[in-house]
Amino acid sequence: MPPVSQLMVPLPVKSVPDSSNVGAELSGKLNKEEIMKWLAKFYQRREIKAAAVENGIDNYIYHQTYLSFRKFCLEDDKLPVDLHVTLSDIIAGACHLDSLLPYFIRHAKQAFPHLECLDDLKKISDLRLPANWYPEARALTRKIVFHSGPTNSGKTYHALERFFNSKSGVYCGPLKLLASEVYYKSNQRGVPCDLVTGEERNFANATDKSPSSHVSCTVEMVSVNTPYEVAVIDEIQMLKDPSRGWAWTRALLGVVAEEVHVCGEAAAIDVVKEILMSASEEIEMRRYKRLTELIIEDASLGTLDKIRPGDCLVCFNKQDIFWSMRQIEAMGIECAVIYGSLPPGTKLAQAKKFNDPDHPCKVLVATDAIGMGLNLNIGRVIFNSLIKPTTNEKGEKEMDTISTSQALQIAGRAGRYGTQFSTGYVTTLKNEDLPTLKRLLSQHPEPINQVGLHPTAEQIELYAYHLPHANLSNLIDIFVNLSTLDDSLYFICNINDFKFLADMIQHVPLPLRARYVFCCAPINRKIPFVCSMFLKFARQYSRNEVLSFDWLGRQIGLPFSCPNTLLELVHLESVFDVLDLYLWLSYRFQDLFPDASLVRDMQKELDCLIQTGVAQLTRLLINSETGVSSGTSQAVEAEENQHVPSAKKTPYFHNAVNIVNSISSHGRIADRLLSEGLLTPKLLEDLKTEWQREKDNETAHETVSTVTSPLSTKRSKNEMFKAVKRINRKRVK
Repeated sequence: MPPVSQLMVPLPVKSVPDSSNVGAELSGKLNKEEIMKWLAKFYQRREIKAAAVENGIDNYIYHQTYLSFRKFCLEDDKLPVDLHVTLSDIIAGACHLDSLLPYFIRHAKQAFPHLECLDDLKKISDLRLPANWYPEARALTRKIVFHSGPTNSGKTYHALERFFNSKSGVYCGPLKLLASEVYYKSNQRGVPCDLVTGEERNFANATDKSPSSHVSCTVEMVSVNTPYEVAVIDEIQMLKDPSRGWAWTRALLGVVAEEVHVCGEAAAIDVVKEILMSASEEIEMRRYKRLTELIIEDASLGTLDKIRPGDCLVCFNKQDIFWSMRQIEAMGIECAVIYGSLPPGTKLAQAKKFNDPDHPCKVLVATDAIGMGLNLNIGRVIFNSLIKPTTNEKGEKEMDTISTSQALQIAGRAGRYGTQFSTGYVTTLKNEDLPTLKRLLSQHPEPINQVGLHPTAEQIELYAYHLPHANLSNLIDIFVNLSTLDDSLYFICNINDFKFLADMIQHVPLPLRARYVFCCAPINRKIPFVCSMFLKFARQYSRNEVLSFDWLGRQIGLPFSCPNTLLELVHLESVFDVLDLYLWLSYRFQDLFPDASLVRDMQKELDCLIQTGVAQLTRLLINSETGVSSGTSQAVEAEENQHVPSAKKTPYFHNAVNIVNSISSHGRIADRLLSEGLLTPKLLEDLKTEWQREKDNETAHETVSTVTSPLSTKRSKNEMFKAVKRINRKRVK
């Protein structure tokens, strides 16, 4: 990151309003040209620069302060009396130029308030001992048990047995699906258990809604103030996750439980020991072996014709999923489909269909979403590819081979204990990928060295107290820049999504705490529809207007209908995400988001529609190509090397560029946008109408000449780009 000084925006400095100009009365009016000349000499003096450094003023702030100080002296007619007299004496030769230094330093501290409180800011962002943030956990002598083992080894089962048999307990899972599964399982066993996720809270005691002694929750929602007898933290290796790792660190260090059972990969053992050593806690190790055999096949599949019942084809993007599913169903084989953006209910329905021995569906096509959260009776895992999009520590997207940990997690889903597949098999679709897969599965996951941390709302509020004029995104940047942490053990989680949302609602007047909560919302910033609804939610909240069910229905286009194309299915998925966002905010701002129960009912209906669409995915794909409902049959053909003019770097501009590039590289809009969620059906219709109008005008113009100019194609592309940009701008407004 840049030096902290470059993150600071200088504040305008003005003199105290006064009806009289005492300085001018004492020493006369100042000559502005003389002031400019003497200030330039002052700026160049090495002694002054050295003195500035001693006061914490680096070169950047020194230059910015000089510009501000010069403007202040030249443009303000009523300078402070002491400064006015000093400048008059310098011009008259009555005192040395260096006499300006105290006034220059004073001005610097007014323009850059952090100079006065830099030590306080550094203390606030001292993250070297996160164990000390949780005094209630430190007051206990906790027993830590690490259940280590691969997938299908029974490690979580043994930890949950202790949870079910305890007087009180909390389960912390990485996904809503896992938290829901433990919630249902616990209540079925006669152990009353509540469910707490970011979007909902379900009580075992539904009549009086009194809290139960057991809670199943997503890891971000675990309380670090409520005492329990037993806590279970699942998938502890997620400590290293660049975005969510902080939640596992918080749970591990902060959960107030007599026994803490940690489940996960052996790769996390050393780092967990190191973290808990800072809290003077020790670990009891329990190691497990895989309950079923996992065999790597000697040959790749080669062709989808060799698919057999119980197979799961794993892809890392939606395009591959849709293509593979069509190929498999063209052979008369029904298959289930699971990918990350599907609602939990749809995933469970697809998993149930695949697991049912009496159902004709015997093949599953899925992303790595199957790696955790779903119980699947898979006989063989087939990797369509080993290349997956990833996000590096800078928040940049990269294409890279999956890690050993990911390969083991996904491959380990084959051969589930207690099913008809007592032995699991794994292979690849392509022959060239098989050696790489064998190498990955022969290795142990790399030991985890660092775990994630994240600034808390309290820390940011303290920063805002010292820097009241900085916006939230700027405060986060300054916090990260000034933070001190043990680099050998901790890292600050990726804050790009947080800053993206902070910048999006910067112009919306919100209290700092509410702004922070809004920016913590778990939304997919790649989907414009979800982002625009997020902005509308923030605006309504800022006006203190209730976001009712009726208001929400008007915004998302109720009533819904069963999707006829893949683009419509993708839009329904984004609407489901918007409803999730509403529920997430209703949990935190119940007064202005009052209709959570109605929205939850609507979400169930929407889930059913999405399930219907996924069940008819092949028909949706065909409709998308033939233009049913969404009008994709008239999608525009364009040449491959599209030229896009430069413009401002806004998210909506980038979406427009992506659309135009998609057209030029793939021929049809539908072929590229089916899984991107870049447009809603309504927006696509608007785009098509405006584009058709431009095309008709151009055709009429071209009939004048018998020779088609090569420039017309370029001109039409530019018009297409402009149309996309205009429509996006309208949507934003």
